[in-house]
Amino acid sequence: MSLCMGCMHDIGDEKLCPECGFDNNEKQPEPFLDFNTKLKNRYIIGRGIDTNGESTRYLGFDTEKEDKVIIREFLPIGMFDRKSGEKDLTIAYNDETVYKNLKNNYLSYYRIVQELNDMSAVIKILDIFEENNTAYVVEEYLSLTPFDEYVKQNGGQLEWESARPMLLPLISALESLHKRGQGHYAVSPSNLFVTSDGKIKLSGFCTAMERKRGTPLKSQLYSGCAAPEQYENNFTLDIVTEIYGFTATLFYTLTGHAPANAKERIKDSRLLMSTNTVKRLPPHVVTALANGLQMDRRDRISDFDELRSQLSVAPTAQAIQEEISKTAGLADVSGKKETHKKNNTAGVTALATVIALVIFVGLGVLLVKTNVFGLVGKNNDNVTSTTTTAKWNGPTVDNFIGKKYSEVKNELKNSNQYVLNVAYDEEFNDEVAEGCICAQTPAPGTPITDKNAEVSVSITISKGKKMRTLPKISGKTVDSVAKTLSKQGLLVMQETEYSNKYANEIVVDYKDLKAGDQIEYGKTVTIRVSMGQEQASSTSPIAVSTE
Repeated sequence: MSLCMGCMHDIGDEKLCPECGFDNNEKQPEPFLDFNTKLKNRYIIGRGIDTNGESTRYLGFDTEKEDKVIIREFLPIGMFDRKSGEKDLTIAYNDETVYKNLKNNYLSYYRIVQELNDMSAVIKILDIFEENNTAYVVEEYLSLTPFDEYVKQNGGQLEWESARPMLLPLISALESLHKRGQGHYAVSPSNLFVTSDGKIKLSGFCTAMERKRGTPLKSQLYSGCAAPEQYENNFTLDIVTEIYGFTATLFYTLTGHAPANAKERIKDSRLLMSTNTVKRLPPHVVTALANGLQMDRRDRISDFDELRSQLSVAPTAQAIQEEISKTAGLADVSGKKETHKKNNTAGVTALATVIALVIFVGLGVLLVKTNVFGLVGKNNDNVTSTTTTAKWNGPTVDNFIGKKYSEVKNELKNSNQYVLNVAYDEEFNDEVAEGCICAQTPAPGTPITDKNAEVSVSITISKGKKMRTLPKISGKTVDSVAKTLSKQGLLVMQETEYSNKYANEIVVDYKDLKAGDQIEYGKTVTIRVSMGQEQASSTSPIAVSTE
């Protein structure tokens, strides 16, 4: 059996896979394991999927079960070396103690995660083992839809009644993890997936050191879903941190956009939520979002029971609703005169109106007190409605798309008209240059009905094209090349070699690539660096001291 390294289908003698189009003549970039590497005499390594500061994920194949798997290799950036064609990691002497502690922490963490295998919301851990002076975790492979794609496929946002049964099982999974002394700390749309029957699956598990600044690991945080304390150096993470990430993900689910990056919210803690969204959500859910996303940890929802409680209808309100349903049901089946039906309906309507008024007044007091949803204007109306009219001749929202974010931010720094919020930190865009605004809400041209009110504009910043063109690097210094490629969003590693053409510390060229090739943002590029000309070996006798 000859497996495609891109999808693990049997392709026989073919090199270009007829299933996925992967070119099996390609080589895995260093320092990652070569294609077809076998681990534990059982698992076959395929293409790399993604990498972070702690580990790298590969598509894999379990030869015993003859099934696809996901294999995660412990690879802490900057702490190891792996020579071409080899599997073992080499650790610098000064890093050995730190590396060993991190690896043991990694193994302990995943053994705890494995204890959650019976929970439906967690992707199962199938195997954990050490080999090649590092550690491996084997996860089940499932055909899943990324959560953000699922939300987009369902109109860009979910109703509470659809979101509730999907996301609430996550609370139990997170609670079970914390009871075992560990956390996830990266709950976000990027780490959630949806099964074919609409169930949620949580992935993206990493140790706490990967989820905060100031540790030996290069941290990976998810903009909009990472709590403010995760940007502080080595801050102790806890349940309150976890609740921020869960609530931010719920906010994204219900509104179609994540909260602004926590670093931005330090300056302006308001959350961008349109009036229409607030109106269609149950009041207790709006309250829970506000409380779960408080910037001050002391004001945030403090435990999972409280989170469940705030996301549930209060018992009193539930009892009243049941009474209304009961009364309405009796009115529907009653054989009494039409006039009596109308009186019953009027009574039910009046009671419902009073209840709604009480709930919304209470909610209004909370939101006005905290101003968490950015109420603006003389009537405390929310963001300007995006409803358009062809006959509108008044002021409209400006068009910021295509403009540099830094310039727009400086231009509007002291503006009385606009407040800018970064809805999604960044996203790839083939049409809009990196660093420029590629999307905004409200849309350009939306009427500004209250010219005295500030308009909150939610923007998305372009990361540029996902595929980057490699520039010419031959004959340039290592530092200049490293800076150029880093600006392209690429990770750079180097190998040294002797060269008769280039002096020491001058770049010879790429390894396994060439200028003009296309490579995906975030991938690793290896460059060949000259050590100068090789010196001829001397045959002169060497004097040996006898002292």
